[in-house]
Amino acid sequence: MRANNLTPFEPTHSGELIRDELEANSLTQAKLAESIGVKPSLLNEIIKGKRGVNTEIALLIEAALNIPADLLLNLQSDYNMQMAKSDASFMKRLSSIRNIAAVL
Repeated sequence: MRANNLTPFEPTHSGELIRDELEANSLTQAKLAESIGVKPSLLNEIIKGKRGVNTEIALLIEAALNIPADLLLNLQSDYNMQMAKSDASFMKRLSSIRNIAAVL
């Protein structure tokens, strides 16, 4: 929960936290990918925010970098929610569905 129900101006993708931890520990993406058994391209897409963190990846990252998996998943979930809410066409669609449901 956020203080005062404030939403960050720009959502934070879980990949940003992973990138920061790699930098803080002087690790490369390739080394982390190798140690957790995933393709370097997959890890790179997560770090660049092009792909989300799922449960399995979160648990692998937790084992390797000691970042709690639930923190990564919650951060990813918040990011996904903020991105959906910032999509005007999706919000219009959602509003339309709510109007239909209100009549039922």
